[in-house]
Amino acid sequence: MLSLSSTWIFVTAVALLPPSSAQDSPGARNTARASTNPDNGQIKNGVYHSPFFGFSYKIPFGWVDRTKQMREPDDQAKSLVLLSIFERPPEASGSTINSAVVIAAEKLSSFSGIKTATDYFASIKELADAKGFTASDEPYADSIGAKQLIRGDFSKPRGSVTMYQSSLATIEKGYALSLTFIGGSQDEIEEIIGRLSFGARARP
Repeated sequence: MLSLSSTWIFVTAVALLPPSSAQDSPGARNTARASTNPDNGQIKNGVYHSPFFGFSYKIPFGWVDRTKQMREPDDQAKSLVLLSIFERPPEASGSTINSAVVIAAEKLSSFSGIKTATDYFASIKELADAKGFTASDEPYADSIGAKQLIRGDFSKPRGSVTMYQSSLATIEKGYALSLTFIGGSQDEIEEIIGRLSFGARARP
């Protein structure tokens, strides 16, 4: 199963890789059929929609979609990467932070003792500490529209630049939903978080 730890480690590692001049456009996916399990959602007109979890994300123009590469197809009922996008190809070489957004869901029954978003976020913070990130403060309640989430903000020096990361967590339909945003400044983090919406569908 693709765990929270492996997802988080992957995204923080590839986000440290630099940009290149190449740019890819996110591809559209087939609409998944209704199910009691979460589906993959779909990208349409540059906006990712997840009807199961009730959110949309407006993808920045020219960002690279790496969602399929991060998925574990045999365990999607337990753990699923919903969206994994990067400002530029993560395999390219360079010297600046590669901004990224990774959204994943994990079934609560796969964990012991995790019942709330606060419980789940404790694992995110523990991993961030282990990887040398510094939290700007304790996790706190934040809202995206009318949706309440738990949020934590982190940073880590990377040579002459600093990587900023904000993670949000919520519980939806028996799943822990984690939303991770990485950028080269806190202002950029706020900008890419601002593309997220719960409830109403984001406009393309």
